[in-house]
Amino acid sequence: MDQKQEVRSKLAVLLHADVVDSTALVREDESRAHQRILDGFNCFSEIIVAHGGTALEIRGDALVAEFSRASDALNAAWSFQQTNRESAAECDDDAWPIIRIGIAAGEVVIADGTVTGEGIVLAQRLEQLAGPHGICVQDAVRQILPGRLPFDYEDLGEQAVKGFDKPVRAFRVNAATPTRTSADEATKPTVDEPLPLPDKPSIVVLPFVNLSADPEQEYFSDGITEDILTALSYFSDLFVIARNSSFAYKGQSVEPRQVSTDLGVRYLLEGSVRRMGPRIRITSQLIDAVSGTHLWAEKFDGEVADIFDLQDEITRKIVGSIAPRIDLAEVERSRSLSSAQLSSYELSLRAKAQWYDAIRSGDSVGNERALEIAQQSLALDARNVHALWIVGLTQLEKHLYRWGKNPGGALVRAAESAEHLVHVDSSDANGHLLRGFVHMFGHEFDDGIADYRRALSLNPNSAMSLFLAAWGESLVGLVDEAREHVELGLRLSPRENDIWLGVAYLALTQASFTEHKFDEAREWGRLAIQMHSTAPIRRALVIASCAFDGDFDEARKHAQRLAEFAPDFLPNLLSGNQGFFKAPEHNELLLQGLRKAGLDSG
Repeated sequence: MDQKQEVRSKLAVLLHADVVDSTALVREDESRAHQRILDGFNCFSEIIVAHGGTALEIRGDALVAEFSRASDALNAAWSFQQTNRESAAECDDDAWPIIRIGIAAGEVVIADGTVTGEGIVLAQRLEQLAGPHGICVQDAVRQILPGRLPFDYEDLGEQAVKGFDKPVRAFRVNAATPTRTSADEATKPTVDEPLPLPDKPSIVVLPFVNLSADPEQEYFSDGITEDILTALSYFSDLFVIARNSSFAYKGQSVEPRQVSTDLGVRYLLEGSVRRMGPRIRITSQLIDAVSGTHLWAEKFDGEVADIFDLQDEITRKIVGSIAPRIDLAEVERSRSLSSAQLSSYELSLRAKAQWYDAIRSGDSVGNERALEIAQQSLALDARNVHALWIVGLTQLEKHLYRWGKNPGGALVRAAESAEHLVHVDSSDANGHLLRGFVHMFGHEFDDGIADYRRALSLNPNSAMSLFLAAWGESLVGLVDEAREHVELGLRLSPRENDIWLGVAYLALTQASFTEHKFDEAREWGRLAIQMHSTAPIRRALVIASCAFDGDFDEARKHAQRLAEFAPDFLPNLLSGNQGFFKAPEHNELLLQGLRKAGLDSG
């Protein structure tokens, strides 16, 4: 006998989205059409989650979602339509999927994994009345929408709807003509005078929305917002809008581009808080408010048992995740900028992009080009901390890889750049990280650890700082501290830039190697090499670990690869001119492993 299927039903606000004339898109280029539709609906799903909804299904050229509040459904729909309209305008062809959306209140039925119900059917019928890029809502939904929402509702009258006995009154949603109160004028600049974007990444954190039925939870959503603002202020290379300006938008439905114009910011972080019994769910998303691009979205769940510990943990996770996303977005943006009349800041971004490319490929010429661009940036602004950071890093690479005729002099020039950076802004953690690098390579280990400690005190939420501190700690024998800092950094930013993730795995490689755990060192070393295949120290450690384990074939392969991008590294190391560990026995252990692999200074 077949087991009886479980059938669940509930009342909800339902959203149905559909592609206009999808058949024509598929007929023109089936593969391209399916991929663009899927990408569009995946983007929409992220927006839905960020607005407290649930994307139930993607059905080919349609999407179904549910919300507990009508305002969340409409705000999500409007946000997506604005994003999709901009994507269509920027598309090089006329084959971008145009979406129409219907929203209705009604019953949703879930049976055997299939989602059906009267509410979904009605939303689908309303969507057909919306028009391209449009939104159409049922009268019952319009009546429960808050009056503060910035929309006008075009009355379409009573509509005969297929499958329903009675006509349904429908409304098409349009943007309301903006008006300003005196309070608005006091807190926001006028639209006629948009603020310019500053010469550093700028971000506003909008008040997180309390989606719980209990208004008492408002303190928690406000607390999360304030904690994120405080934590972001530790990143000296970010321009963070102050609390009073960001909280002026509390309780309002806003468009990212308008916020960008009002406050002169590029990036916008928004989110929501929902309490469900003993559990809390927090969703957040990072948006490039100028282009409308969604850069990152995530949800966090936790128990309410210790609300303040939960608040701290989630704050650190959000901040640790979005900071590297902003950095990556800025670097990628620099690649598309015209070379004519670049500002000092934009040149420093291009230098960083060039450095990333050079280091990933072990390219000495590319590294030199990154140095040249950073120096061009400094010619325009000698106090540009971003350019000083890249100058220091490029010189460190020349010293480490033994590139050029004077690698020792490169370390001196890296030290000068680090001291200049610290002098320009002693609160910038990067200056202390750069100086820590110099100290470690110069065998001034205690000074290096002190700089890493200072960097962490200046910005405890930076995964990069945690990884670099762990690297230094593993070199001086503080292996427990190194592992703790790597673990914390990976929790804060599991999708960190691959360069810095490689440093994290290198720290673990070094820690295991000094403890004679060669199998473990090889595993961490392989991960480190996957992140950054042209880094010399991790290759040397893996070669030695393989030799101690008797795997000479793998050791030989790594030695050959290392010789391709840094031919002078191993000979210099084996000659005794360069060591990395504080303890002489650890340096000797590395040399023993290299010699065991059949390598010598010749």
